[in-house]
Amino acid sequence: MSATAITGYHRTSSGFRAWVERAAETAGRFDGYLSCGISDQPEPVSHGVSVTFESADDLHRWLESSDRRDLERSAAATGILAQTSDLVLVDGVLPPPGIGVYDHAVVVGKENEFLRTQRHLIDLSSRFSGYESVMLLRSVTDSTQWKSVLRFRTEQQLAVWMASPERAAALPKLRAELAEDFTETTRSTPFGTILRTENGQTRATPNWKTAMIILLVLYPTVMTLSRFLGPLLDGIGAPPWLSMWLSQIISVGAMTWFLMPTVTRWFRHWLDPVDGAVPRTNFRGVAAVVAVYAVTLTLFASVKWLQFWDYFD
Repeated sequence: MSATAITGYHRTSSGFRAWVERAAETAGRFDGYLSCGISDQPEPVSHGVSVTFESADDLHRWLESSDRRDLERSAAATGILAQTSDLVLVDGVLPPPGIGVYDHAVVVGKENEFLRTQRHLIDLSSRFSGYESVMLLRSVTDSTQWKSVLRFRTEQQLAVWMASPERAAALPKLRAELAEDFTETTRSTPFGTILRTENGQTRATPNWKTAMIILLVLYPTVMTLSRFLGPLLDGIGAPPWLSMWLSQIISVGAMTWFLMPTVTRWFRHWLDPVDGAVPRTNFRGVAAVVAVYAVTLTLFASVKWLQFWDYFD
């Protein structure tokens, strides 16, 4: 699961962007580095930097490295001073109370319109009790990829803004500038459950949907491993009890770190406890999952090459 550190900086007259580019280059030499973002828009947007790694361990190795300390010292020497401590966000873990984090894929050529809409949203949100700050983090390598970080004093105050008619009225304009709908980050768990904070309460994917997604991934995984891994282990003389144990280790690992996160992203809209509760979305999601069931059952029933029981003595 990827992890991101976001750090706020005091506004400076010059040199911030060049320093962030140097920081991205340095972080890029560390194992697990994925991306870097910069928030350097005019006020009221706060200045800041984000760095994303493949795992929390990779991220903390970077944060605690001498290279990073040297970068911070060189920044301070030129007047670039940290304003906040590092905010660490990990996929599958809710952010701290009062903080909303959203990913935006902006349509090419609509970056200026996106920024105007964001400034309008900032103006609206700043009128609500508890508002503290907003960062608009743009990827240093892809100007269409943005992350907005909204801070309120408490989770309840953030929830009031999130449920407000002012925000609802402004969102259609924002969505028109995005290649796909914006998403809240750090809200999904490894096994198909999406967590979402709405009106101050955390809601989760219904258990029956999670079970359907797990079955969708589990059946072809077990069938494939039984067909290809089972005969291999049998051929080298592994006893059945050991073969089953090794097969389950591989299937659980593959599902936890690769298969389930991927399928969860594909069905994210349906699994979302709020968006997925809409009857039309619910029906379409169930129909899609059942269709995949039918395809996999037909595949393993009709293709003899995939039928593992023909490959055991």
